[in-house]
Amino acid sequence: MTVKLHWFLPTYGDSRLIVGGGHGTPAGAAGGDREATIDYLASIVRSAERFGFTGALIPTGAWCEDAFITAALLARETTSLSFLVAFRPGLVSPTLSAQMAATFARHAPGRILLNVVVGGEAHEQRAFGDHLDKDARYRRCDEFLDVVRRLWAGETVTHKGEYLDIEEAVLAVPPNPVPPLYFGGSSRAAGPVAARHSDVYLTWGEPPAAVAEKIAWIRAEAAAQGRTLRFGIRLHTISRDTSDEAWAQADKLVAALDEDTVRAAQAGLARSQSEGQRRMLALHAANRADGTWSDARSLEIAPNLWSGVGLVRGGAGTALVGSHTEVADRIAEYAEIGIDEFIFSGYPHLEELFWFGEGVVPLLRQRGLFNAGAAEAPSVSIPFVGSAR
Repeated sequence: MTVKLHWFLPTYGDSRLIVGGGHGTPAGAAGGDREATIDYLASIVRSAERFGFTGALIPTGAWCEDAFITAALLARETTSLSFLVAFRPGLVSPTLSAQMAATFARHAPGRILLNVVVGGEAHEQRAFGDHLDKDARYRRCDEFLDVVRRLWAGETVTHKGEYLDIEEAVLAVPPNPVPPLYFGGSSRAAGPVAARHSDVYLTWGEPPAAVAEKIAWIRAEAAAQGRTLRFGIRLHTISRDTSDEAWAQADKLVAALDEDTVRAAQAGLARSQSEGQRRMLALHAANRADGTWSDARSLEIAPNLWSGVGLVRGGAGTALVGSHTEVADRIAEYAEIGIDEFIFSGYPHLEELFWFGEGVVPLLRQRGLFNAGAAEAPSVSIPFVGSAR
C-alpha cells in the first residue's frame, strides 16, 4: 500500500520553538516569532507541493485565521496541492457551507478537502454563539452533513430536524468532484457520525496499539452501515540525519519552557470537553506530576513517539522524533495497522518540511510507501537543513 502525506499551515504564527494555542485555547493565546502572512504560508505550500504532498491542513478556531479565506488566497500560489479546510458545522448554515465548498471546487477542481470539526470546547463554541453541549453538537453535525451531502448530489433539499430547518435548498453548480470529508473524534458520540459521513477518519498521534483500537472501532461502525473508510493521523515531526541530532532538538524545545508556562497551558486545556484532548493530556500526565517533563527523552511514550509538544499546545500533541530512517520506520508501522494518510508539522514549519521532505520522503519512496507527486528530488544542501542523506 501507499500513503498520502499532508503538511500543516500555522495560520496563527510560527517559531523555532513550540507555539502554544491549538484546540482548547482562547483567542490570542497562539502566535510566534514569524507572522503567518500569505507570503510565508505560500512558501510552505509551494515546498509541500514540490515534495509531492497531497494537501495542507488549515485549522479552525478563535486562535487562528479563517481557514476558507486562507485556502482561497493560497490556491493561486500552487498548481496541484489540495487544501484540507477545517470547518465547524453549525456556525454557518449547511447550505452556505455546501455552496462555499462548491465554489472552491469549481475554481480549483479537486483541490478542496474538508475537515469536519464538531468542537470540543464549550467556552470557545459559546464565543461563536453556539450553546449546545457536545453530544448535541454531534447530533446537529449528523443533520448538517446529511444536508450537505444531498446538496452536493444535486438534490433540492427540504429538511426539518431537531436542529436544522432548511426549505428548498439547491446549489446552482454542485461540486465535481465532491470534496472528501475528513472527520476526527474520540468520544462515543463521534463514532456513528464519522461512520455515516466521513471518507477519512482522523486521529491524533497516540501509540500504535491505541491507534489500532480506534481503527477497529470506527471500521466496525462503518461496516455496520455498509461503508469503508480511510484512516489518517495527525503528528508533528523532528527528523534529522541522526537520532542524537533529533533528540537534541527536542531537548531545545523543552528547555525553552518553564513550570509556570506548562502549568498555565495545562490548566486551560483541562477545560476541554474533547475526549481526544483528554487522551493527549494523559500521555504526559505522570511526567508533569513528578517534574520529569523537563527531560525530553522522558516524554518518549513509544519508540520515537514524543509527547512534549502537548505540554503547551492543544490538539495534536505528539511528534515522531528520530533519524530519517527511524521516522520512516514509524510511518511504516502506522501504515501497517491501517493508517492511509499522515498530516505532519514541525517547528518551524518551513524548515521542518525540508528536513522531512529531503530526509524521509526519499526513504518512503524507496520502500514503495509513497509515490505521489514529482520524481524524487536530488539531494541538496541548504543553510538551515544541510545534507539530507
